[in-house]
Amino acid sequence: MNVHVEQRNNGKVFFGLCILCLCASASHAVSFEEANKLYYEGKFPEAASAYEQVKKSGVASPALYFNLGNALLKSGQPGRAIIAYRRVERLTPRDPDVRANLQFARNQVQGPTLKPASWQVSLAKLTLNEWTLLACGSVWLWLLMAAAWQWRSQWRRSLRGWLASWAIVSIILCACFGTVLYQNRFVQNAVVIAREAVVRHGPLDESQNAFSVHDGSEVRALGR
Repeated sequence: MNVHVEQRNNGKVFFGLCILCLCASASHAVSFEEANKLYYEGKFPEAASAYEQVKKSGVASPALYFNLGNALLKSGQPGRAIIAYRRVERLTPRDPDVRANLQFARNQVQGPTLKPASWQVSLAKLTLNEWTLLACGSVWLWLLMAAAWQWRSQWRRSLRGWLASWAIVSIILCACFGTVLYQNRFVQNAVVIAREAVVRHGPLDESQNAFSVHDGSEVRALGR
């Protein structure tokens, strides 16, 4: 009986210590404002670490990723900065500050890198959800016009041109939606975060070297 009571008391003590440790760690959690203060004080590596802690706590927002990218870029980590800016770009694709900082970070990269084509830049001005709404809305509008053309014989002459034109618009929007969906779901892009990485002609360390990529280079992953 004494042994049983002692074990239960030890369990209570252990549980209480765990609660104290959790409370202590929560009290030392870094806030977004504290991370911003470090940034404004010019402590960019410390600010980047603080932003990372805030992100791990589950508080993620475009402002957080944007400030994280700025801190990483000023810390001399263009690769990680580009990753942060690209995440912001997916959330706010038409933000001029995000696009300017992303382009500035890409300009700091030395050596070969995969730059987005002009059509990719144009399609990236809308999010995947926005392209989905546009494509679905255009198809439904065409179906409504087709139904009106079928039910109202006196409208057929005036709706004939609209049906043909809107069919073309719907096809274009659906093609844009499909392209953006493919780019987001099936194309795997990667960003180099090492100071220098050697690209080889094969998967082995003994394979012949092809070229080197540097911190911030963007590449396309064809396989693993």
